[in-house]
Amino acid sequence: MIFVDADACPVKPEILKVAERHGLEVTFVANSGLRPSRDPRVKNVIVPGAFDAADDWIAERAGPGDIVVTADVPLAGRCVERGAEVTGPTGRVFDRTNIGMATAMRDLGAHLRETGESKGYNAAFSPRDRSKFLETLDRLCRRVRPS
Repeated sequence: MIFVDADACPVKPEILKVAERHGLEVTFVANSGLRPSRDPRVKNVIVPGAFDAADDWIAERAGPGDIVVTADVPLAGRCVERGAEVTGPTGRVFDRTNIGMATAMRDLGAHLRETGESKGYNAAFSPRDRSKFLETLDRLCRRVRPS
């Protein structure tokens, strides 16, 4: 199963393409409307508008053998702890070796934005990010579903 933190996810079509190639189910989880799919392996879950409701839904269900796609570092940490494979939409893999540093850098960035030391602009999503994501997701799919 591939769980997707779907609010503002820029790689939904890529996820569907890779999942189909590997025969994996995909669940998009969001706080607002999602485009329905006719593919029986694609499920959309709309959660209540509560803060972190989508994150909680994913974190409660993801585990070993699952892949989670999210840019949210705290959600990535929760899913790594549960044994899921986790990647961001830029192809960045979160695992036990780097989630602590990712969390620390996220917290530092938040602190710098709060104190006005940083404007906090994120780099634009690039074709290179998309390509790296496709490579990473394909590798994770092979890992969770060996031939």
